[in-house]
Amino acid sequence: MNCQYNQSAPLDTRRSGVLLHLTSLPGPYGQGVIGEDAYRFVDFLKATGFTVWQTLPLGPTHGDGSPYQSLSVHAGNPHFIDLQWLVERGWLAEYDLHHCFTDAPYTSKYGRSKCISIAFNHFHKQLESETDKSEESQHFYRFIQEQAFWLDDFALYCALKNEQQQKSWVDWPDTLKNREAEALNEARIRLKAQVLSYQFEQFLFFSQWASLKNYANEQGIYLFGDLPIFVAHDSADVWAQRQFFKLNEQGHSDVVAGVPPDYFSATGQRWGNPHYHWENIEKTNFSWWQARIQTQKSLFDLVRIDHFRGFEASWEIPAEEETAINGRWVKSPGEKLLTALYQAYPDLALVAEDLGIITDEVNELREKFNLPGMKILQFAFSGESSNPYLPHNHQLNSVVYTGTHDNDTTQAWLNTLNDDEKHYLQQYFNFPYEQLNQVLMNTAMASVAKLAIIPMQDLMGLAEGERMNTPGTTEGNWQWQFSWAQLDEETKNLGRQMNTLYGRLVS
Repeated sequence: MNCQYNQSAPLDTRRSGVLLHLTSLPGPYGQGVIGEDAYRFVDFLKATGFTVWQTLPLGPTHGDGSPYQSLSVHAGNPHFIDLQWLVERGWLAEYDLHHCFTDAPYTSKYGRSKCISIAFNHFHKQLESETDKSEESQHFYRFIQEQAFWLDDFALYCALKNEQQQKSWVDWPDTLKNREAEALNEARIRLKAQVLSYQFEQFLFFSQWASLKNYANEQGIYLFGDLPIFVAHDSADVWAQRQFFKLNEQGHSDVVAGVPPDYFSATGQRWGNPHYHWENIEKTNFSWWQARIQTQKSLFDLVRIDHFRGFEASWEIPAEEETAINGRWVKSPGEKLLTALYQAYPDLALVAEDLGIITDEVNELREKFNLPGMKILQFAFSGESSNPYLPHNHQLNSVVYTGTHDNDTTQAWLNTLNDDEKHYLQQYFNFPYEQLNQVLMNTAMASVAKLAIIPMQDLMGLAEGERMNTPGTTEGNWQWQFSWAQLDEETKNLGRQMNTLYGRLVS
């Protein structure tokens, strides 16, 4: 194992964390935001001895709300913006804030957008009327200059997408779809105010997130992000840099991403994302990926590579196929890519999502760069003592979970097991079945794995109806929230007790 990689905090010592997406925080308008409740959650983590907060991807989503299909690999979701923060800066009146959300039949999504629009109009007037720029105006102009490498294209993409009634970029007029210089220049002039408003949204998101991250780090809490390996076809990234993706002249994919049939699905999973044109990316010394990681490092202290398997080889499915059955494995330049990333960012801290059927080549790549893999306790009890997820098979360089965002809560999972499976768990742990939710959390915390992550639902002992996502479905996902009333002193004491008992407190 090459130990020159992945030695930075938070992978430098034994510690623990909680998995909770930002949407799952309590929030006044249907979801969590980067506001008071986020800071309160940081305080909760500190009080209970957890030092890592893991979230799902934070990018702007499509209509299904999935954080794994984003409009940009760089941008933040404007729905996470704390509107009260705008009131405090005088860009939004309290009256406007309440009016946006009480004027039925408007949805909370519409209300947030309307409030941000009002704030932008105030801010825009401030920009135009200033002789000597204020400190916040200077921050704004500095932000759009520093982030121009992705923000210019993203803001224009959003403005054009709105002008084109939210159509995918492949359905725009050819001059815009193909990014002809004259058409883009005309669009920048025509949509100047709209482009500036989208830049303003991102300024708000990144400003608020930076403040939260600074606060968390000051409290000894590290932020753990999630990076989907593939990119949504309808995204600013694919539109702006088509040369880095396998697309035909019309902008469509001839092959799409997914995974082949396995014990989870007889037809595999057809995700539909475009594949990378690795040859073109490699010619630039992976500059596109370096830029992507640059943004992630500004947002997080630790990043999980979702579907790390794709760094070694990807399953290419002909676009006309309705399932993932008929595809082929195509090699990826993972070693060259990771070498380039660590040369650019020596202190980069990564975790490899290595779930599913993993080959020796994938393990060798992960181990070469000292990346922790994942151990999921809900996958452990298949009946074979060699199961890699069983506690006695865990490795130091790994991250252990009771379950992930794709799993049901551990208590709900326990309730679905048949008699043989229940008997196996009782034998393995020698505990009454009714206590196994707590036992599995203790097991994760006791594991030799350097990092243990407990989903918030498991920490709270929640059962059916409280899961975050059901893979293979499109309805009812990404909506779970907790309330502070559910967090009693017993839950807080439990976290502190487990961290103390299993040596995961970090001084």
